[in-house]
Amino acid sequence: MRQWIDRQKNLLDFALQSLWRRKGKNVALVLVYTAIVFLLASVSFFTQSLKREAALLLQGSPEIVVQRVLAGRHDLIPLAYADRLAGLRGVAQVAGRLWGYYYDDVSRANFTLVVPPDSAPVPGTLFVGSGVARVRNLSRGSEISIKGHDGTHRHWTVQGVFADESELVTADLILIAAVDFRRLFGAAEGTATDLTVAVRNPAEVATVASKIQALLPDTRVILRSDILRTYDAVFDWRAGVSIVVLVSSLLSFVIFAWDKASGLSAEERREIGILKAVGWETSDVILLKFWEGAAVTLSSFLAGVLLAYVHVFLTGAPLFAPVLKGWSVLYPSFRLVPAVSPYEVATLFFLTVVPYTAATIVPSWRVATIDPDAVMRA
Repeated sequence: MRQWIDRQKNLLDFALQSLWRRKGKNVALVLVYTAIVFLLASVSFFTQSLKREAALLLQGSPEIVVQRVLAGRHDLIPLAYADRLAGLRGVAQVAGRLWGYYYDDVSRANFTLVVPPDSAPVPGTLFVGSGVARVRNLSRGSEISIKGHDGTHRHWTVQGVFADESELVTADLILIAAVDFRRLFGAAEGTATDLTVAVRNPAEVATVASKIQALLPDTRVILRSDILRTYDAVFDWRAGVSIVVLVSSLLSFVIFAWDKASGLSAEERREIGILKAVGWETSDVILLKFWEGAAVTLSSFLAGVLLAYVHVFLTGAPLFAPVLKGWSVLYPSFRLVPAVSPYEVATLFFLTVVPYTAATIVPSWRVATIDPDAVMRA
């Protein structure tokens, strides 16, 4: 075993020296290869971390949401529907929610107004997210004016501003009292934006949802799992916007692999011929080229993954943040929590390292099987 290890060390040392003799070409190759891995890993890390954040945020969301649909559009739902749903077998609790969107002409941003089920603000006061406070220059004790459905401007006092740590959830959020919400939007008493349903047995969520749909045919029933799938689809789509970068990276990778597979340079062919002439076996030449390819690919892979980690999790993914922000004016400032699975890294490894290493070995094996004298004369 010791002898085998020493042999591999010697081969690796010789491979590194061989790469250094062609340092200009190999340094350029490592830089471009690292950039390819960096782009691929950044997209993967960024997308998976967003999915993880969405899943964590939605853990506390309602199991079932019931919305009334009128002419194909979401409409206010009568609270009387809650009494009908409460009588269904398997339903533990039904509650109405008041929430809505408000377009602010001053900041040209959309705010989300919510009436919290517990600890609602005192009428005439609001709690605002840090994003709202930033674009409207608000602080505790400030006054904010919002135009209602009837064109009348109403004034509220800011009772508090949410901490920056919660900005991913609360950036555009405004908490408001129920009475103020109804006056602002003209929502009639006895109505709600939607209903939330808690189910006694989580295994019966789908069954209860089908009962609700049959009982209230003018409603749309949304499960928590449906929301999660929607978020996954949205993030996958937004990651797909970066497909141009991915395609260019993959094409570059294919070009490099094809360059290796199509044959060695004259200098590399002469080197193999000399090694064969001085007594090297074909297996030794293949191992040498394996270590050369492994040195290039592994160093590029590790550097690319490390740079992608720093780019996504430490600097906020500036290359992909615009995709997350989209067309929104009021967007949250937050740092993604690292969420890298071994499966992602292994997949990236096999997509980048293995093909290139194989493409390095195949032409070397072909040359190593040719007579050394013929190789050196070529």
